[in-house]
Amino acid sequence: MNTSLMNRLLKKQRKILIALLMCAAIILGFPGQSYAISYSDITSAAIKEKEDKISAAEAEREALENSLSNLEALKKELEASRDNLEGYVAELDTKLSEIEAKIDELNTLITVKEAEIAEIEVELAAAIETEEAQYEAMKLRIQFMYEQGEANYLAMLLSAENFSDMLNKADYIEQLSAYDREKLDEYAATTEFVRVCKAELEAQKSLLDEAKAGVVVEQENVEGLIVEKEAQITAYETDIASKEAAIQEYEDDLAMQNEIISALEAQVLAEKKEILAENGIVLTYDGGKLTWPCPSYTRISSPYGWRMHPTLGVTKFHNGVDMASATGTDILAAYSGEVVAATYNSSMGNYVMMNHGNGLYTIYMHASKLCVSEGDIILEGEKIAEVGSTGRSTGPHLHFGVRKDGQYVDPMDYLE
Repeated sequence: MNTSLMNRLLKKQRKILIALLMCAAIILGFPGQSYAISYSDITSAAIKEKEDKISAAEAEREALENSLSNLEALKKELEASRDNLEGYVAELDTKLSEIEAKIDELNTLITVKEAEIAEIEVELAAAIETEEAQYEAMKLRIQFMYEQGEANYLAMLLSAENFSDMLNKADYIEQLSAYDREKLDEYAATTEFVRVCKAELEAQKSLLDEAKAGVVVEQENVEGLIVEKEAQITAYETDIASKEAAIQEYEDDLAMQNEIISALEAQVLAEKKEILAENGIVLTYDGGKLTWPCPSYTRISSPYGWRMHPTLGVTKFHNGVDMASATGTDILAAYSGEVVAATYNSSMGNYVMMNHGNGLYTIYMHASKLCVSEGDIILEGEKIAEVGSTGRSTGPHLHFGVRKDGQYVDPMDYLE
C-alpha cells in the first residue's frame, strides 16, 4: 500500500472518529464540556502505529544503552589493567636504573681491581725475576760446592797459619753455609709469595667475573620483562581504542534513536492535541476520584501530615503519602492531563508533575526512571515513571502528592 493511499485512509478514519465524537457530544448534550476521556478518544490508527514505533525504538534504545554500559565497563577494566601494567613497568624502570647504577659501581670496582691486579702483576714479575736470579745464584753455589767438595773446606782449615787463622777460616766457612741457607729460605719465600699472588689474582678475577655475570643476567631479565609488559600495554591500548570506536558507534546510534523517538513523540503529541481541539475536548478535572498511582502496592508507609522526617531528623509536615514499593514498579497517571514537569530535583529526585485542569495537580517523586516528557498529554492509567529512591529518600517508594488551587491536600481524600 503506497503512502498517499495510507494518508487518505488515515484522514478518512480521523474524520469518522471526529464525527463519532461530535455525535456523542450532541447526544450527551454537553458540547465542549469535560468528561471521562478514554485512550481511543484521542488515538487514531496513525497515532497507534507511531506509539508502537516509539515502544520498539525505546526497546532498541534500552538494548543499545545496556550494550554501551557493558562496553564502557569493559573499557574501564582494560584501562585499569593497562594502568597497573604501566605502574609495573615504572617499577621495572626504577629497578633497571638501580641495576645500571650497580653496574656503574661494579665497573668502578673492576677498574680499581684491575689497577691493583696490574700492580700485583708488576710485583709478580719482579718476584719471578728475583726468583730466577736467586735460582741462578743457587745453581752457581751448588756447582761450586759440588766441584770443590768437602775436601776443599778441610784443606782450607789445614792451611791455616795459626789457631786464630783457623778460627777465622772456620767462621768464614760457617758464614758461607749460613748464606746458602738464607738464600734457600729467600728462594722458598719468593716461591710462596709468587704462589699467593697468583692465587689472589685468580680469586679476584673470579669474583669480578661472577659479579659481572650476575648483574648482566639481572639486567637482561629486567629488560626482557619491560619489553614484554610494553607489548602487553600496546595490546591493551589497541583494545581500548577498539572499544572507544565501538562506544562512539553506540553513542551515535543512541543519538539517532533519541532523535527518532523525539520526532515520533512530537508527532503523537501534536496529533493528540489536534484531535482534542477538533472535538472540543478539554482535559479538565471533573471532581471524580483519582486512580491509585501504584496499583501493585497499596501499603502507605508514611501518611499525609506532621511526622519526624526520616533523613532530616526534625518534625516536618509531610505533604503527600508514601507508597512502599519495589524499585522498578510502574507508576501510573492518577488522572488524565498534561505533563508540566518531568525532571530531577535534589530533594524530590526524579519526579513528574501533571496538570489536570480545574486547579488540580498531581506529583510523583523519587522515581528511578521517567517515561514521559514535559508537554506530553497523558491519560489516566498510563505509565509515567518507575519507582525508585532518588533524591532525599531512605528507600524505594512513591511519594504521591496532590495540589488543589495552589495548596497541598491529603491525597487519600481524592484516591479511589
